[in-house]
Amino acid sequence: MTETPPGVLPHDPSALLVGRLHDPGIGPCVVTVRGDELVDLTELTPTASELFDRPDLETLLRTAPGGRSWPLADVLDASLARDSARPHLLAPIDLQVIKAAGVTFARSMLERVIEELAKGEPAGAAEVRRRVADAVGGAITGLRPGSPAAEAAKQILIEEGLWSQYLEVGIGPDPEIFTKAPVLSAVGLGAQIGVLARSRWNNPEPEVVIAVTSTGQPVGATLGNDVNLRDFEGRSALLLTEAKDNNASCAIGPFVRVFSADFTLPDIRSLDIELTISGADGYLLHDTSSMAEMSRDIGALVSHAHGAHHQYPDGFVLFTGTMFAPTQDRDEPGLGFTHHEGDLVTIANPALGSLINEVTTAEAAPDWQWGIRRLIDNLARRGLLESPARA
Repeated sequence: MTETPPGVLPHDPSALLVGRLHDPGIGPCVVTVRGDELVDLTELTPTASELFDRPDLETLLRTAPGGRSWPLADVLDASLARDSARPHLLAPIDLQVIKAAGVTFARSMLERVIEELAKGEPAGAAEVRRRVADAVGGAITGLRPGSPAAEAAKQILIEEGLWSQYLEVGIGPDPEIFTKAPVLSAVGLGAQIGVLARSRWNNPEPEVVIAVTSTGQPVGATLGNDVNLRDFEGRSALLLTEAKDNNASCAIGPFVRVFSADFTLPDIRSLDIELTISGADGYLLHDTSSMAEMSRDIGALVSHAHGAHHQYPDGFVLFTGTMFAPTQDRDEPGLGFTHHEGDLVTIANPALGSLINEVTTAEAAPDWQWGIRRLIDNLARRGLLESPARA
């Protein structure tokens, strides 16, 4: 048996973990980690969406008898090797809607402003960045969105000709909440992530992703990569869908860590998310995104997404935003960072593990084939939609 790759799992061996696995001979399976095995829970709850809604979730993960099992190390090895002929991990969610909160960190908020003012051209970003820094500096860092102080800063920026729709959602009363990707389109640990071939300015966005039940209750957390095309969104915010939603442009995993007595939603505030980009050309970038620097409360973001105004009967996951917006030059002076094919992106935190993916183009990434109809058909053929165990 192969050894479990270091750092892929949370450091806490008692962490309650939910994942999804694709066994080529069976199909998608809902699994939990128990020791050195992945235990199949699909006969009890055929979808992760249903599992997260279970009132006995924690007990089920700890003690419920499962079905078949797979060696954890072998599945992780197959996942990282992109060996689809062996059981390998999928994104740990299925029927949940994939939502995202944008502009929740001051640093990335200013970079969105710069993208807009530079009209999506990386060559003009350095000058715009200098101009914004001279005018704004750290004046908006620490402002509470929607507060009188934020409103006063807004008026000053309007007078300086620097107001932006990104500043509106960054320090205004209402956050940006959008649909990141279609149901079931996210990729998991080891899979390739895609950027449009014609994009010339793009980057990963390392984020904490919150899993939320159909009743709006946060139930766990995982890591995500909200792959972003800065040139497209910078040209027009109306191109957000084209910038965000492409083949393999959303990665989530490796597992959802379920909240428990020793890991709660408030603990998310203390996490530092590490990002490492290793290029086939020898390029190396390392950065950290501190959740403590978020300008909005996670609970408030969930409430903006779910409530009397909007329901999610299958639950949803929420990307909480990132402070990462790389400005280091990679290719030519003044052009900043952009991905190259073959970049290895690692997003990591000791409490949540590591999400590792390799960059390719959206056009070259494996086709998205498992949609809702195929999943339901597969579960029906396996007799799991009428299982007595779920009665």
